[in-house]
Amino acid sequence: MKFTFRNKVKLIRGGKEYFSLLPELINAAKFSVHLQFYIFNDDQTGSMIGDVLINAARRNVQIYFIADGYASQGISKSFITKLRNAGIYFRFFEPLFRSNRFYFGRRMHKKVVVIDGKHALVGGINISDKYNDLPGKPAWMDYALYVQGEAAVLLFEHCNRMWKNSTIQPPKLPEDIEDFLQGISPRDYCSVRVRVNDWVRRRNQIWRSYFELFNNSQRSIVIMCSYFLPGWELRWRLGKAAKGGARVQIILAGQSDVAVTKNAERYLYAWMLRNNIEIYEYQSGVLHAKIAVMDEHRVTVGSYNVNNISAHASIELNLDVRNKIFAQFVKNDLEEIIEKDCIKVTEENYSASEGIFKKLLQFTSYLFIKIVLKLFTFYFRRDSETT
Repeated sequence: MKFTFRNKVKLIRGGKEYFSLLPELINAAKFSVHLQFYIFNDDQTGSMIGDVLINAARRNVQIYFIADGYASQGISKSFITKLRNAGIYFRFFEPLFRSNRFYFGRRMHKKVVVIDGKHALVGGINISDKYNDLPGKPAWMDYALYVQGEAAVLLFEHCNRMWKNSTIQPPKLPEDIEDFLQGISPRDYCSVRVRVNDWVRRRNQIWRSYFELFNNSQRSIVIMCSYFLPGWELRWRLGKAAKGGARVQIILAGQSDVAVTKNAERYLYAWMLRNNIEIYEYQSGVLHAKIAVMDEHRVTVGSYNVNNISAHASIELNLDVRNKIFAQFVKNDLEEIIEKDCIKVTEENYSASEGIFKKLLQFTSYLFIKIVLKLFTFYFRRDSETT
């Protein structure tokens, strides 16, 4: 998919900033709202967003809401009934073990909101208290990109396609969409493209975005990733970039919500250090972000973790941004986090803290993750051969 140009973008931190903007956008909606989330919990944060959606539906705004059938299976029936009674179109995506096509484990891992085909939010932030700043409970560290313009139109069309096989008629773009696009000042123009990964549909656009970042970098790559387990080809490209003179900095979780993944990730630390890749562990809470910047020129942000589960077992959505001013802003923000909130992993402190039992645990965790992935992709292959 090519870059679009008539776009205005803004980087959004998770927590208060995100959950202040999201209700504001929904409240301003005139025609339609698309929401597609991996995790939606009807806790304090989810209930607040639910109330905002219901109020929008009462203003005759069409609401189209898809939640992943595995990660969001805890949504109460009463909450879903409340949404549907308000006129909100709600459905689950491929519930685990209940799909007619039986995609065992296939996840809709996206986190995307589109308002009237004009405004969109794309990132790693789910709708749950964990991602919101609440009294005494700071949000998990995460990012989203707020985009207005042509990229939002493409996201609108992408979300519509998720409803094409249902009996529900998806919305149409508002008639004034071209006027809206023309109203974006050329001073704000920013090149943005929509990137999707869906192994079942043979789409690997986000993987290729990272491939391009690693393959084309000249000076620097900064990656923030919550579950960093790249496959062999991306590892080779990343190592080649580092050895070729690019400074590669990777911000990883210090404390993780998935212990086995963190142990598997630490198994790769020795390889990273051998290849001149700088490792920083985030200390100020749980890290959940998925963002990267190359050469103060190119940025990618969204739901995609740099690992084979995102590459082969999930539907993911990222936005790529090509703009020097924005890329420099993102790089400065990430470097400030490195300076203030991270501990650098070095050969010395890594070797001193890793005994034989820890290394065995890390290796076992790494093998476990690879085996789980093969189980996922086994079912995907069977299904893809019959459709």
